[in-house]
Amino acid sequence: MENRSAISRVLITGIAGSGASYLAEYILQNHPGVHVHGLSRRHTASQNKNIEGILDKITIHEADLVDFDAVFSAVKNVKPDAIFHLASYANVLMSFNEPQGFLSNNILGTVNLLEAVRLAKLDPVIQLCSTSEVYGQVDPKYVPIKEDTPLNPVSPYAVSKTTQDLLGWSYFASYKMRIVRTRMFTYINPRRPGLFAASFAKQIAWIEKGLQKELLHGNLDSVRTIIDVRDGAAAYWEAIIHCKYGEAYNIGGTDPVTVGEMLDRLIALSNKPIPKRCDPDLLRPADVTLQIPCVDKFIRETGWKPKYTLEESLNFLLDYWRSEADKVASAEKIKK
Repeated sequence: MENRSAISRVLITGIAGSGASYLAEYILQNHPGVHVHGLSRRHTASQNKNIEGILDKITIHEADLVDFDAVFSAVKNVKPDAIFHLASYANVLMSFNEPQGFLSNNILGTVNLLEAVRLAKLDPVIQLCSTSEVYGQVDPKYVPIKEDTPLNPVSPYAVSKTTQDLLGWSYFASYKMRIVRTRMFTYINPRRPGLFAASFAKQIAWIEKGLQKELLHGNLDSVRTIIDVRDGAAAYWEAIIHCKYGEAYNIGGTDPVTVGEMLDRLIALSNKPIPKRCDPDLLRPADVTLQIPCVDKFIRETGWKPKYTLEESLNFLLDYWRSEADKVASAEKIKK
């Protein structure tokens, strides 16, 4: 395989999003010679909250991925050595209520990006950052889940990500584009409150500040493995450098834990009693309950290893949301 260590210009789609913002920070901190460009639908203070600390170190290009002309112009202008495609609507529960929006945005946006690269006659390494949701309801005989496990998406979001994944294979097979597909399993990400761990941490912080009375949750029986979003960012970089084109790779942890156990561990870190209650509105029409990956293939190709323990990640998560709770509580005092 050719040497990809000379990558000097990267493009991150959805750079203002939760996972993409951590990836941008990781690259800036660990690969200072790399110029980071990002696609963002809007360039406003509220939209850029996740990247406000690095705005002076990156270049933002305004382009909605469903607008082909805007995407083509940005890609042709940047001429990236590598592209990380993270932009998507990513709320599983919401996708059941808005399936058309999720499917059209996530699929059309990916087609536009791949076509823009092809028609601009560029040859970057492209990583399609997918999700374990593509595996859907997995038969226990396939656990731990390997990359050749059948794809059985059960939510509109998962269907859109499965289509992205298959488009990546199609463009690799048809046009020999240098595409790598990664499937991220559960990770702790403070900037994405829609994820169960972040939602729990946010509610705990709000209860501690008197901003909320009880913690609401959905299904607590789902079994997951967990990694830190900062380890996930490092994994994305290693995938661009080391992984084989056309291949799919699972990224995730190795120690199973139930969602309920995660909640109990977060509550144990609180300094106040945390009342909790199941909210039927938080239960998905179809839930993915057994997400335990085999990550041997990815580790073998990259040598990647998680750096952060679960305890460190949970404290990282709570610290973030306690800081946000402080801001909200201070703003409410000023109003009074």
